[in-house]
Amino acid sequence: MIDSDFIMAVAGGICLFLAAVAWAGDRRRMKRVDLDRVGFMPWTGVFFIALMGAVLLLGISAKDWFAR
Repeated sequence: MIDSDFIMAVAGGICLFLAAVAWAGDRRRMKRVDLDRVGFMPWTGVFFIALMGAVLLLGISAKDWFAR
């Protein structure tokens, strides 16, 4: 694996981890008991951007890895 493929795979893994954290935060926000305690973090947007980054980065690095 070339260094750039490895860097993309690591960045994709970090984005995937961030998407999992954002998903858990969004789920926690949606299931809160006190509806007046809203948060300031846009978990849905963070999840979407992180998941798209993970899919693109991991997909490109996997494509390059399988091409070898």
